[in-house]
Amino acid sequence: MQNAIVETNFNFPRQKDVYKGKVRDVYNIDDNFLVMVVSDRISAFDVVLPKGIPFKGQVLNQIAAGFLDATSDIVPNWKVATPDPMVTVGHFCEPFKVEMVIRGYLTGHAWREYKSGKRELCGNPLPDGMVENQKFEKPLITPTTKADVGHDEDISREEILKQGLVSEEDYALLEKYTMELFQRGTEMAAEKGLILVDTKYEFGKKDGKIYLIDEIHTPDSSRYFYADGYEERLKKGEAQRQLSKEFVRQWLIENGFQGREGQQIPDMNEEYINEVSERYIELFEKITGDSFQKAKAEDVAGRIEKNVTSYLKDLLK
Repeated sequence: MQNAIVETNFNFPRQKDVYKGKVRDVYNIDDNFLVMVVSDRISAFDVVLPKGIPFKGQVLNQIAAGFLDATSDIVPNWKVATPDPMVTVGHFCEPFKVEMVIRGYLTGHAWREYKSGKRELCGNPLPDGMVENQKFEKPLITPTTKADVGHDEDISREEILKQGLVSEEDYALLEKYTMELFQRGTEMAAEKGLILVDTKYEFGKKDGKIYLIDEIHTPDSSRYFYADGYEERLKKGEAQRQLSKEFVRQWLIENGFQGREGQQIPDMNEEYINEVSERYIELFEKITGDSFQKAKAEDVAGRIEKNVTSYLKDLLK
């Protein structure tokens, strides 16, 4: 099996601290730049699984980097460079305390809320008579709070402004950028025979300027349907063919795990890990239309350290 990176402990030039998320390890360089290492960790049901997936980090990092480049005419973004296939170096921004979720279709969390009888989501009225996976007349922005602890919560535009989480002037820009990014993502997905169903964008500020930050349009942050057969499945009330990591969740459910107390994570043998790796590569090729080039995997940590340290030395001169 190929070498998968599940933990990083780098000490880069002028490093101040490091934040370790479920998948990404983010190194703060002098409060001016961030080094985001996208590990091969995989999470489901808010649990990080014990084994990594070879090339998953490269897949996510390169999808996000490509979409950041393809949308930089809409809004400036945090990316400065990708000195390694698993790493993006970018601007250190102060994140806004909300995530901008946008939905083109009634699915996932929105469908669960609708099915329970709710006819409003984050201040957006929802008409009666809709069915699961139906397209909205126009995309809905359904922001969430960014919780330091626990789960993010739905929040309306009015409540965001009332709580002073974002100024009215900035929020108007966040809405504008969100709509335009989703439109661009929708067009790019359509070219590949896909439907961009919903996604989330995060924004931050540096020197008074708004930047798009973090990842964008990856299968970890977005939901895609295959366009072919969408209408037929909708009419028949059938599940849509999805392009996401849903297949991992399904495998866990089938093996008796949904992240609940007392449940054991099923053993991920080498065969299954390699299968998941191949599925992620398939995701990359379908979403980008490019052939995936596997990076050298003998000493991944050593490669990352060498590439990033060399880049930072030039950047910080």
